[in-house]
Amino acid sequence: MKRTFKGGAHPHDFKELSKDKTIVTLDAPDKVIIPLSQHIGAPCDPLVAVGDYVKMGQKIGDSKAFVSAPIHSSVSGTVLEIKPCPNPKGVEVMSVVIENDHKDEPFGDYSFTDTLENLDREKLIELIREAGIVGLGGAGFPTSTKILSCAETKIDYVIINAAECEPYLTNDYRLMMEYPHEIIDGLTVIRKIFDSKIYFAVEDNKKDVIARYMDIVKGRSDIEIVPLQTKYPQGGEKQLVYAVSGRIIPTGKLPSEVGAIIMNAGTVYAIYEMIYRRKPLYERVITVTGDAVFSTANYKVRIGSTFDYVIEKCGGFKEEPAKIIMGGPMMGMTQYRTDIPVVKTTSGILCLTAKSVDKPNNTFCIRCGKCVDACPMNLLPCVLSMYAEKKDYDMLEKYNIMSCIECGTCSFTCPGKKYLVQNIRDAKAKVGEIRRKKAEQEKAHKEAEEKKAS
Repeated sequence: MKRTFKGGAHPHDFKELSKDKTIVTLDAPDKVIIPLSQHIGAPCDPLVAVGDYVKMGQKIGDSKAFVSAPIHSSVSGTVLEIKPCPNPKGVEVMSVVIENDHKDEPFGDYSFTDTLENLDREKLIELIREAGIVGLGGAGFPTSTKILSCAETKIDYVIINAAECEPYLTNDYRLMMEYPHEIIDGLTVIRKIFDSKIYFAVEDNKKDVIARYMDIVKGRSDIEIVPLQTKYPQGGEKQLVYAVSGRIIPTGKLPSEVGAIIMNAGTVYAIYEMIYRRKPLYERVITVTGDAVFSTANYKVRIGSTFDYVIEKCGGFKEEPAKIIMGGPMMGMTQYRTDIPVVKTTSGILCLTAKSVDKPNNTFCIRCGKCVDACPMNLLPCVLSMYAEKKDYDMLEKYNIMSCIECGTCSFTCPGKKYLVQNIRDAKAKVGEIRRKKAEQEKAHKEAEEKKAS
């Protein structure tokens, strides 16, 4: 029986635009812009200066913070500038601009001689951190930090998120189809770190992936291929853990607190590349798709290549795009410019024409309850949106707004086309700000009382 979760939706996936085209490797551009923050956590400090010559794969940024991940150069060449530059999140972050000499001179300091059998758990985690590996499904949480955070917890379920439920995106699918043995080798590394069974969870619209991986792991008891019902957001953290294990992650808790850890299929491939090829994370596979571009496919792209460079290499626009999104249409980020760099969390560049962009009027809620039925978190999106519009933050807390995963299923199913997820997302940010200020005030009050008592 295929496993799933309550709620969700079935948007048309448009994966046929790119799923059957093999990965194409793009040449690096003449200049790359590499942000020093491409992950959840502390930004990196530059390790290079203007005028320095750097090699491909050389570490150019790092931080001593626990939650962070190093940044590497994707080309060899000369550092032109270190300055704030726009990134896909719509803000400026400190970035290293490198002029590419097109020699791809490799950085050789990762050429360790130990085989996997001779690498212990601590060394593997160190290498994963040195490679700058983060969650490549979109969140960008540093992988080494995620592993270390589980040190005091018994992990029963190591779950590989191979669902790729977001419409249009097929980059993980192509990786899984073209590099199955490499991904299995990556799973073997993860298996050595956790010494727990691995559950490779795949939506059943990828029957060829399921068949191929079941054949490869035949006879192995430490890896189980888990077919999932095709439904959005099947790849959501809480939904995936429930579908595979039946365990429920409480609000505000992490998967590790119910004995689970999740890694994306692309992250597994990045781990393979570091351990077996001594290659840090400086390029990734992205899906370029939508009805506004000439060539929809999956491309292996150097980090720091700009969106406009990638689009140009795909043949450019065949029609003026009405919307460009980093990622998919449900949880991706709409972009207002294309001179921004591809980063570690860029899973795709979606270019849509006006015909494909639904711009409905934001009408009244008709109390149909479709958003409630579809919500994978068992929330009341229509009620949350109403209180968000009223800026009633006390009621938003009462109705558990911080449990919303912002998947967009409510907006997708709403016949009134209300801006549900947009209202809720904005209100969540405000509630989070209120919580932080309250915590700071309580801390200051406690410190004052302790000082007074002493």
